Parts: sequence; structure tokens; C-alpha cells
Amino acid sequence: MSRKVRSVRVPRELETMNLSSLVHECEKHLRDLESATLLRQQGNAEAAEALMRTRQADLGRKVGKLVWEARVQYGRTKGEQA
Repeated sequence: MSRKVRSVRVPRELETMNLSSLVHECEKHLRDLESATLLRQQGNAEAAEALMRTRQADLGRKVGKLVWEARVQYGRTKGEQA
């Protein structure tokens, strides 16, 4: 039986995260998934796998950077309040 999630708690450090940039990166990742699917359908499975490995690493790095930037911003605002 699945449970519905009614709310999600976001750590204070991530309140300043640039969500539009995160969505934009996910959109680019979805386009790359479509490209990989087309490559695979055309019989180029190796190129599709290479594209996906590269893009997954790239997405992880970019999302990690967005999280890091949000934490830095939180640290600055917290330091100003103290």
C-alpha cells in the first residue's frame, strides 16, 4: 500500500536554492534522454550509453553545485543575523 506525501520538509539551508535552475537542468537531462533513445533506436547503443553516462555525471555535478550555492547563501545570511 502506498502512502501519500502531504508535505515535504526542506532544510533551512536549501530555502534559497534556485529552483528554476534546477528545473532547467532537469529539462536538459530529459532532452538528453530522448536523444539517447533515438540513438539506441538507430542502432547506436554504445553512443547512447556514453551520452547517458556523461549526462548523468553532469547533472549530478550541476545539482550538487546548486545545493552548495544554497548552503553558502544560507551561511552568509545566518552570519549577518548573528
